Amino acid sequence: MDEKQRTQEIINELNKYKENIRIMHICGTHERTISQYGIRSILPNNINVLSGPGCPVCVTPVEDIDIIILLAKKGFKIITYGDMLRVPGTNGSLFDARENGANIEMVYSIDDAIKISIVNKDKKIIFFAIGFETTIPTVANVIKRGIPENMTIYASLKLTPPAMEYLIKESKVDAFIAPGHVATIIGLSSFKIFETLNYPVVISGFEMLDILKSIYLLLLQINEKKNNNHIKIINEYKRCVNDDGNKIAIELINDVFDIIDSEWRGIGIIKNSGLKIKKKYINIDAKIKYRNLYYNDLKKIHVLNKKKINNCICDEILTGKKTPSSCPLFKKQCNPKNPIGACMVSDEGMCFNWYKYRND
Repeated sequence: MDEKQRTQEIINELNKYKENIRIMHICGTHERTISQYGIRSILPNNINVLSGPGCPVCVTPVEDIDIIILLAKKGFKIITYGDMLRVPGTNGSLFDARENGANIEMVYSIDDAIKISIVNKDKKIIFFAIGFETTIPTVANVIKRGIPENMTIYASLKLTPPAMEYLIKESKVDAFIAPGHVATIIGLSSFKIFETLNYPVVISGFEMLDILKSIYLLLLQINEKKNNNHIKIINEYKRCVNDDGNKIAIELINDVFDIIDSEWRGIGIIKNSGLKIKKKYINIDAKIKYRNLYYNDLKKIHVLNKKKINNCICDEILTGKKTPSSCPLFKKQCNPKNPIGACMVSDEGMCFNWYKYRND
């Protein structure tokens, strides 16, 4: 049976399911596949696939961006990933700050930041680190092996399973498609909490057939739950994900970081969902080391932080309460060339993908 036949077979099975169901994925790459291949358009209307907070750019708190901008204005050279430059803070973005003379540079990896720090020994450099479990080990590895003396790291790193657990109640979803690349690092075992909760979760790969198959497997789990049976996490992405994950990467993370409660943009504080640099590496923690340089200025803009940016509903989109087409700014004031909200900035953001691949 070829892929086309297998796809049609799964669609036929999905069409047999008649109850309304809400499934959420937590992955920007999944959203790109779903949007690019029009997966929502071939699903029956009763199966609704929502996009959760799976884009690290989208969930980076406004406060972290404000702090980085304040430090840039104090004369630090800021290095971060390209997508972060256009994410709105309270009073503009890093791109705006750079246009106004701040020294801000885009890189593809933290190793690039180290190379720049070595060449620019006369400058104080801060690497603004964002990401989920997939990229966190690279940051941990660099910290453990040592970084140039003129370089520090501002960490805004998030953990996926605690966010999923939080969203069960917050978003009122019936099942989760778990991100395959995160699972390659932390393993299937890190999602076992959802077995305890008897909550349907399938770890999925990133091809169209992976996602369709994962949706079908979730429907089987949902039926099992309705029949009062206990369900187990399903690993659809067995070609890359094992039970224990990447043990070396996990050890690096545990050695360098402590788990903390963390703020997710548009959502709020989620318990045990973030990481901070351990005290033994405190000398390279920009958030702590330079607190006195930004704290007073930050207090002045905290009131503005609480206001919704120009009627953007990115917070409701991230929690599955609304879709991009519900936003009054979508495809009007807000577009990839002029992103008003964080969901339009990255190619992993839901608004970006809806803008690129959908006609509504």
